[in-house]
Amino acid sequence: MVSRSSLCRMFVATLMVLALCLSWVSPAQATSYDRQSLRNSDWSNQDLRGNDYTRADMADADMSHTNLRGVRLFDTTLARANMAGADMSGATLDGARFYQANLTDAILEGAYAFGTDFREAVIDGADFTDVLLDPKVNKMLCAVAQGTNPVTGRNTRDTLYCP
Repeated sequence: MVSRSSLCRMFVATLMVLALCLSWVSPAQATSYDRQSLRNSDWSNQDLRGNDYTRADMADADMSHTNLRGVRLFDTTLARANMAGADMSGATLDGARFYQANLTDAILEGAYAFGTDFREAVIDGADFTDVLLDPKVNKMLCAVAQGTNPVTGRNTRDTLYCP
């Protein structure tokens, strides 16, 4: 037979677990946009954490000041996209095409960007801390790197280990 105090403790423990479960809310519902045409779309100032844009066409999209932490931009076309002030920390950017994109003040800390096309991208104030880049791409970015990221306080040239 279960004692009254044991029942009370079990009841209280159950309520605590229930309260914890109900109070936990995911910060953003991750969505997949795999292979979709999202040209000229406006995603500015949104929380897009964890979304999957694999192989999407996002040319000329506005993703300025968005939270893109942990997103998958694998093999995504972002030609001429406005990524100013976007936070792409921990994102998968492998094979993405940022051709002529605006990455002013963007944060790419810890992103995986090997094989990513940054030709003619504006990277003033961008933070590339701990980003894995192809050595040739790193050299190309160092040729145009300038500025300091207003959020992290890091100099773009320093985050790229430019000579």
